[in-house]
Amino acid sequence: MNLPPGVRSATVKTNRLSMRYIESGPEDGVPVVMIHGNLSTGRFFEHLMPGAPAGYRLIAPDMRGFGDTERKPIDATRGLQDWADDTFSLVQALGIDRPVHLVGWSTGGAAIANYAADRPIASLTFGDPVSPYGFGGVRLDGTPCFPDYAGSGGETGNLDFMKRIAEKDRSSDSPVSPRNVLNSSYWAPTHREPPEREEMLVDEILKSVTGDDGYPGDSTPSPNWPGIAPGTRGILNALSGKYCNWSGIVDVDPKPPILWTHGTADIIVADGSAWEMGTLGKMGVIPGWPGEDVFPPQPMVTQIRNVLETYRDRGGRVQFEMFEGSGHGPLFDAAERWSKLFFAFLDSVEQDAHKMLRKGSGR
Repeated sequence: MNLPPGVRSATVKTNRLSMRYIESGPEDGVPVVMIHGNLSTGRFFEHLMPGAPAGYRLIAPDMRGFGDTERKPIDATRGLQDWADDTFSLVQALGIDRPVHLVGWSTGGAAIANYAADRPIASLTFGDPVSPYGFGGVRLDGTPCFPDYAGSGGETGNLDFMKRIAEKDRSSDSPVSPRNVLNSSYWAPTHREPPEREEMLVDEILKSVTGDDGYPGDSTPSPNWPGIAPGTRGILNALSGKYCNWSGIVDVDPKPPILWTHGTADIIVADGSAWEMGTLGKMGVIPGWPGEDVFPPQPMVTQIRNVLETYRDRGGRVQFEMFEGSGHGPLFDAAERWSKLFFAFLDSVEQDAHKMLRKGSGR
């Protein structure tokens, strides 16, 4: 494995599964655990590690269903709780005995919110996270368009895309080849990673588990438009609002500081996502759309903002940063700016924690 300077990799057996991860920084450093999104791996974060300030230990695992971590099925009925519990099992296996800082990109955002609901943490950083009400089939307030959450889940994934992943397709001859999806959807289309890194990232996507227990997952027929509802297995079902809901973070106590970064040109998590059934129906891509009153495009960014503003209104510290022109990953297409903002946030949280300790000890 050809890693950047100062970045190392290992596999550890946790009490749930064997997990592959990369890391940088001292083993006794401030722990920062970074959870990747759908159809990616921990290596998507490796470019951030060589420039990290001294004293931070950055850890980026491959999550269940992806990369080189042990292949175990995703129980979609738990939402992203499998990922949250796997992350905690990794923290335990590494002997980390203090609250960690958590970063969640895209799908990883729901996982870190689930983690924080059950355990003390130092901070949360959401990078273009999945909506607090899941992906697809819900209205502004998170209520489903149909009782069975039709229009979300496994069969909403592109089956040609899945087939190309399973066949290890490295070509650029189709809009849904993994390479072209990477470059059109993971970041702004004007951005390209260096050639060697692009090849590595394509390799990492091609490690994804496909089918009912991975991407996209199984599905259930529905009498409601568009004729499909979530199943119980695989990653897209875990992201359905039927099972994925992290809006309860507003009730977490004590409330860890939150940083939310988002690309204004994100086409995956957006108010009118190009990957969501309501938007595709309105555009005429999916026939038979019942109209905006029945199945509106999901206002994902507005949902995120509303939940995090409620979190702030209830006493939590929240920092928002919109990245103009960035796509689904400002940590890629605006890496220098994103990194500076992120590490400044971590430093401020650590400084505040030290002040509280000194105040508590009377010094």
